[in-house]
Amino acid sequence: MAKKKVPKFKESIGIDIGTHSVKIVHLKRIHEGFKLLNYEVRQTVPQGLEYIPSELRPDRFAPVIAEMLRSMKINTKKIKHLVTCIGGDNISIKQIKTIFLPDEELESALFFEAKKHLPISGGEMILDYQVLSVEEKTNNMNVLLVATTKEEMKSHINTLVSCGLNPSIVDAQSLAVANVFALNTYVEDGVYVILNIGAHRTNMVVYGPQAKFFARDIDLGGFNFTKDIMRTKNMTFEEAENYKFEYGLQGPQAQAQTLSLSTLDISEKPTEETIALEVKRSLRFYVKEAGNSDFKKVLLIGGGAKLAGLQEYLAENLNLETEIYDPFYNLEMPEKFREKKDPQLALALGLAMRKE
Repeated sequence: MAKKKVPKFKESIGIDIGTHSVKIVHLKRIHEGFKLLNYEVRQTVPQGLEYIPSELRPDRFAPVIAEMLRSMKINTKKIKHLVTCIGGDNISIKQIKTIFLPDEELESALFFEAKKHLPISGGEMILDYQVLSVEEKTNNMNVLLVATTKEEMKSHINTLVSCGLNPSIVDAQSLAVANVFALNTYVEDGVYVILNIGAHRTNMVVYGPQAKFFARDIDLGGFNFTKDIMRTKNMTFEEAENYKFEYGLQGPQAQAQTLSLSTLDISEKPTEETIALEVKRSLRFYVKEAGNSDFKKVLLIGGGAKLAGLQEYLAENLNLETEIYDPFYNLEMPEKFREKKDPQLALALGLAMRKE
């Protein structure tokens, strides 16, 4: 009987570089699980400043990461296992089925196969893959393809190097979303829908032990909820942010200001409705493609998961059990962190838990 492979690292760092904030998690491997040593969340834009992605400089991340590492007393030269991720429009993931091929032929064959399935031109593509299973009856292989652009990878690595970090593993954002659930939770058979609600984007991942993997991005997030409040309540950005954090979707109607028809675009759907519609559309597509509709529940992670009333809204409109996922479920934790469990750390935790 083959021995179970034991990861070589004793401690690991996961860094989630988001549009709104950077999240860093420091874990220690213990027995079959992990112990949380430390974490930190820090915004990349000053408090109260309205930020627009197209106007933000990408070099703002490095100083924030460097200061966080100093604050957490992490010596960059002693980091043995660092995992970060890339997300957004320049990364694509798709599970495909192909004929069985030996290892020496598989990579070159998948490169040509990827060009048919992933919307990235072959000349600038960086491709990785994982064989998920081989079907006994047909001998076909189920393969997960992940691709990004050389430019995106270079930009990401330059950010890390400028912080004094030595890049090791760069994961796909959607895979890290699935990892924190798969590596940290007892998962029953069935299909789970994970929504990672960030500042400007929601990663939707459909995952199950025996289910087909599916991922897509919905270009809506916490920033859009703030814009809704600004529009409907005639507030400044800072006022709307404060209102969102205090009331979420459950704000008192009495506080709403009367707006003229010229001010309020009644044809524009609120963000929560659009997200729900996009999730429904994606699930219909998934059922058609995978032939599986055994959806167990919807799990919310990311900063937007904390928005008051969103969990209840999605549960009602998707007609599925919906909960805010606890990414610290199986972690051993110091007492000082026990009351500070934050779903926006899920992605960084998924990265830090990743094996070599």
